[in-house]
Amino acid sequence: MNSADQLHELLANGSELNIICHNNPDPDCLASALALGRIAADAEIDERHIFYSGDISHQQNRAFVNLLDIDLEPFDPAITTDRPPDSLLAFVDHAVPGANNPVPEETSVDIVIDHHPADDIDARFVDHRVEVGAAATILTEYVQALEIEPGTNLATALLFAIRSDTLGFLRGTTRQEYTAAKFLHEEADTQMIRELSTPSVAGGTLDAISTAIDNRKTNRAVLISHVGRTSERDAIPQAVDYLVRLEGVQTAIVFGIVDDAVHLSARSPDPRVHVGNTLSEAFEDIGSGGGHHDVAGCEIPLGIFAEYTSDDAQLLDMLEEVITARLVSELNLSEETDE
Repeated sequence: MNSADQLHELLANGSELNIICHNNPDPDCLASALALGRIAADAEIDERHIFYSGDISHQQNRAFVNLLDIDLEPFDPAITTDRPPDSLLAFVDHAVPGANNPVPEETSVDIVIDHHPADDIDARFVDHRVEVGAAATILTEYVQALEIEPGTNLATALLFAIRSDTLGFLRGTTRQEYTAAKFLHEEADTQMIRELSTPSVAGGTLDAISTAIDNRKTNRAVLISHVGRTSERDAIPQAVDYLVRLEGVQTAIVFGIVDDAVHLSARSPDPRVHVGNTLSEAFEDIGSGGGHHDVAGCEIPLGIFAEYTSDDAQLLDMLEEVITARLVSELNLSEETDE
């Protein structure tokens, strides 16, 4: 029995499916959740829910949810603690309870479908392929293998997710992505994909990117900067995507304060640097981070400094000193920087 059939059989024995997205879900996570829900419907599960936590703040992600009319529900802790035996719990685009999700660490998970590096994955059904460019690629394989007609919305969602997670088929792309795209193309709404690819940009995002440009410091081929305090969480990865293109820069890391936490985003086309490991190891004692060799993120709770709002400049100076020192140490850089 292949993986698609195994998944379908597991779903056919369930009465309910609760799909948990990772914090602040992106198109790959959302499209994968949609596809798993469609497979569950084919397995005759009528009760299907997609839960999320955090924010859907990136303008592209908001457009994705709105244009595709995705039914999302805020995460409810009761679904992990008070559920009947035949209620199934699934993770897509993430793998471990408590890691980039609000699920308690001791929670039993039924289904995990992911492509991010992760250890200690424990579930009744696991498809964990770090070599694949997107979780949506794996779900597309299942839809195709099970001969399920995706329809326009699901095909559009999956195709856009694959395109987004591989940076337009330029990052981490395998033959599977092209095979999936060929299958999805016939039913996808290409006009909607164009609309999703060029969403409007909020003024706060531009301000944050401008701040990151002004605050940038380089050390050899590594650039470190911050956006200050912002309500636009997704401005941080957008800022780092912009700054990593600067001539001479091979690795860029940008942080910012969002609510009561520090968020970091890293990019590195340099094959000698694994930014997922860098962030994970540099901040493992104070936060949670990780990712791929070229794309990674990290979140550090502000803790006792969460209410420290009277002097953001002083707080940012302190954070910049601590974060930079840890990154310099982890990346084996000298203390000297070029402004």
